Amino acid sequence: MTFPAENTELIIANEADIHNASRALKAMAHPLRLKIMCILGNAEEVTVQGIVEMVGTSQSNISQHLSILRDKGILACRKDANKVYYRIGEDKILHLMMAMREAFCPNSPS
Repeated sequence: MTFPAENTELIIANEADIHNASRALKAMAHPLRLKIMCILGNAEEVTVQGIVEMVGTSQSNISQHLSILRDKGILACRKDANKVYYRIGEDKILHLMMAMREAFCPNSPS
């Protein structure tokens, strides 16, 4: 492995890309938000109530965290009557989650 002093090519060189990555990672850094994303990463869509049941906390708490993830563009949602369905907003987020699973969850099934 080479380090920046030896290799002047940066992994992310564009300042706007660095800012966008930082915003997304900051939003994802909360354990509850990461758990929500893991739930959504294994499903096409999940209702807010479904997320509440799987996470085991209050709906108001889940809604606050969903709002943060949605506002950062990490999650997308759709409304159907009185239900709101959430999903991972972009494939690049799923790719990042898979990389995190590989790096931090070595015993997790692929």
